[in-house]
Amino acid sequence: MHPVAYIHNDFKEKFGIPRQSGLVSNVSCITFVHPYDDPAALRGIEEFTHLWLLWDFSESHRETFSPTVRPPRLGGNTRVGVFATRSPFRPNSIGLSCVKLLGTETKGKDGPKLYVQGADLMDGTPIYDIKPYLPYADCIPEAKTGILGETPDKTEEVLFENTGPAEVQAGELEVIQEILSRNPPPAYQDDQERIYGMKYGRFEVKFRRVKEKIYVQSIESL
Repeated sequence: MHPVAYIHNDFKEKFGIPRQSGLVSNVSCITFVHPYDDPAALRGIEEFTHLWLLWDFSESHRETFSPTVRPPRLGGNTRVGVFATRSPFRPNSIGLSCVKLLGTETKGKDGPKLYVQGADLMDGTPIYDIKPYLPYADCIPEAKTGILGETPDKTEEVLFENTGPAEVQAGELEVIQEILSRNPPPAYQDDQERIYGMKYGRFEVKFRRVKEKIYVQSIESL
């Protein structure tokens, strides 16, 4: 398979990326490569509200296969079968995400673009295919979620000890808060004195986690 497009956003590293799509309102831009940059390939896509992205866990390739993994949702210490999880460490490292389509741009000098919300992909991730989300076929309300539970990870309170430099925009601060509320550190790490660093867009965010609360200590320009 060959990439048809690449995604561009403010997730500059794996740490901090939401563990599922749609949990954070971050915006991404998808650009296409030749010969898939033909605007005709996007004709009619604006009639859909959501899209499926099939992509490459490009930063998680491994030479060996492990039949079990340790999902963060289970605390990082319980091993389950890789095919019963959404772990990035897969035999073929293929990711699947549902995103909200915000808009299209087909006449730019750099080729067509898609603007989407809620992607759980790192900046520069290769995309293999894009397909429309169809509620009548893709939504199964009575489906069970097995070992991953019935609801997403609970959110945690985020407290700002320092909001950072003046150039942090309100929208950027809102997304940073959303990301941190999902508790980026692995569940099995419970060191209340540890200072974590997370790069997002133009900034590096440093924070602590104490008793299910996130304390932002600084937001520094990169």
